[in-house]
Amino acid sequence: MLGRKKGSNASSNNHSHCFEPFISPNPITSLNPVQRFPKIDKTAFVSQFSSVIGDVTIRNNVYVAPNVSIRADEGTPFYIGSNSNIQDGVILHGLFNKRILVGTNGYSIFIGNEVTIAHGAIVHGPCYIADNVFVSFNSIVYTAIVGRGAFISYNAVVTNGVRIPPGRFVPPGANIDSQEKADALSTVPKDSKEFAHEVQRVNHEFPASYHLLFGKNRCSCGFAFDQ
Repeated sequence: MLGRKKGSNASSNNHSHCFEPFISPNPITSLNPVQRFPKIDKTAFVSQFSSVIGDVTIRNNVYVAPNVSIRADEGTPFYIGSNSNIQDGVILHGLFNKRILVGTNGYSIFIGNEVTIAHGAIVHGPCYIADNVFVSFNSIVYTAIVGRGAFISYNAVVTNGVRIPPGRFVPPGANIDSQEKADALSTVPKDSKEFAHEVQRVNHEFPASYHLLFGKNRCSCGFAFDQ
C-alpha cells in the first residue's frame, strides 16, 4: 500500500511522502474530565509530525511547522489568531486552572493575530501574546502578558507575571522577571521591526502553498493520494 503505483513517476507521486499531524481530543483525567477536540480553520496548515491536542482554536491562515507540540491536556483552552505562525520545535503548554481573561473568556494561552513564535521557543500558560508580537528563537514566555508589537529576542525569558508594554524590545538573553525590568525596556529597533515583518510575510504564504503541495486527499494512514 505504501509503495509507488505501477507506472507512476517521481514528479506525479510527490505527495506520497506526506504524513498527517497528530490531532486529537485531550485524554480524560481528573483535571479535564471532558474531552474537547481542536477547532482548526480549513485554511490553516498543521504540518506533519506535529501534535495538536485538546481545546485548541486555530484561526485562518495559521501555519504550524513540523515538530510542534500544542498540548492543551492540562491548562486549557488555547487560542491562535489569524495569520500567525508557530515554527519548528515550538512547545505550547499550560498550567491547570491558571487562565488569563480576554474579554469575557479565560485562556491558558492566547496568541493574537500575525504573531511569530520562532524555532524552539516555549510558550507556557497562563500567557497572553497580543497581535504582531515576535517571539524569537529558543525564548521562553511563561506567566506573562506581552503587548502588541513587542519583540522578544533569542534566548530571552519573560516570566513571573510581568506585562511587557506594547512595542517594547526584550534584548537577547535577557531575563525579564519583574515589572520594573519590563517598564525599563526600550522600543523595538527599526531593524528588528523589519526582520519581524519579513518573517511574517514569508510565513503568511506557507499555509496555502503547503496545502497545494500535499494535496487535498489524505487517507487515515497519513499518506496523501491523488484522485
